[in-house]
Amino acid sequence: MSHLKILIELTRLNKPIGFMLLFWPCSWGLAYANSIDQNLNLFLNYLILFFLGSVLMRSAGCIFNDIVDKDYDKRVKRTKKRPIASGKISVIHSFVYVLLLCFLAFLVLINFNFLTILLGMSSMILAFAYPFMKRITYWPQLFLGITFNWGIIMAWTAINNSISTEIIILYISAIFWTLGYDTIYGAQDMSDDEIIGLKSTSIKFKKNIKVFVSISYLITASLILFLFGGKIGFNFFTILLVGFLLSLIYQIKKFDYMKPKLCLNIFKFNNFSGLLFFGALLTLNY
Repeated sequence: MSHLKILIELTRLNKPIGFMLLFWPCSWGLAYANSIDQNLNLFLNYLILFFLGSVLMRSAGCIFNDIVDKDYDKRVKRTKKRPIASGKISVIHSFVYVLLLCFLAFLVLINFNFLTILLGMSSMILAFAYPFMKRITYWPQLFLGITFNWGIIMAWTAINNSISTEIIILYISAIFWTLGYDTIYGAQDMSDDEIIGLKSTSIKFKKNIKVFVSISYLITASLILFLFGGKIGFNFFTILLVGFLLSLIYQIKKFDYMKPKLCLNIFKFNNFSGLLFFGALLTLNY
């Protein structure tokens, strides 16, 4: 039981917000694609597969991130008790888990068409490059957005076997959503990160962090309205879309980078935001 507890902590399965934020973009891509080429059975089947893939890849990514960051994690109050940093599990043992999880994710991936498999394999390069970004750039959150929302394109190609301008616009809008919420998340560790020399958009825009998050969310909202503005009317789609946009405004209003616990709660609130926009896309033609 002790080893199971360590594995759960290592993969962050006790903190589902991570894999849900990886899953929601996949669900957006599927819902948008299915609104054009409706096939309920295929949609539900792929939704389950993308959920499993999100859990597996996020778990593998967390372990790899902790392997790379083990020396930094020891020096940050919030992360010093993580299994690898605290010595509860060895790096070699942890890396074996990474390989196992990637193999299981590959078994999920091969259920899709060749284009989606190719995109999925390329996403692993992004996922395993991410932990190094905070060492070389103040924009690791942007790189996370590019990586975390790759599933939008994969989900679209899984159904359509092609890439369109529309899905690229949705992908870019989601990148800025991630840029905003991960900047909020990064605000928790600004003091420690500055001391040990790690970089983030939270630190880069520290003096205007609320403005930066606002601009990021404004770009997200603008691109979504550009894409789906013609669908706005007296319908469920509009109600849920407005709910999503209001959820972003609520986050900006509540955000205070001086309150770490509040930053974490606002970050977690994006699970609700993701659900709202998923619901909106499900009702796109109703």
